[in-house]
Amino acid sequence: MLNGFKDFILRGNVISMAIGLAVGAAFTAVVTGFSNAFIVPLIGLVTRGTGDFAEATFTVDGAIFPYGLFISAAIAFIITAAVLYFLVVVPMAKVQNRFTTKEEEEKADIKAALRDCPRCFSEIPSVATRCAHCTSEVEPDAEALALAGLPAQR
Repeated sequence: MLNGFKDFILRGNVISMAIGLAVGAAFTAVVTGFSNAFIVPLIGLVTRGTGDFAEATFTVDGAIFPYGLFISAAIAFIITAAVLYFLVVVPMAKVQNRFTTKEEEEKADIKAALRDCPRCFSEIPSVATRCAHCTSEVEPDAEALALAGLPAQR
């Protein structure tokens, strides 16, 4: 039983996930610190608030509601999401697009091309020789076969 646990812990993806969580927690702490040190005081200046905006509260029947904490957390979340989007997601999408060739995109589009079955009128791929719905044999589209690089059927 302990050998299985050891194998699980020492697997590469578990260690990578643990490192990712640790880096993510550190990144969140940095963004929260930046938000509390710079953004929240700027909002306090703009709204003419005094002191730390994160300490803003209101009271109802003796219950204290620290709405400033929520606003600080929301600002930190928005900054974190923006940084991750603009510094991770957008560059990774550009890298993936750079490595995707036009031929791969065309092949994917060819395989996604649909037409109607002449017997049951269900949508089937243009290169299909048999309908998946009614199982009748159909003539594949010659142009789609040529674009997909498949041999002509007779």
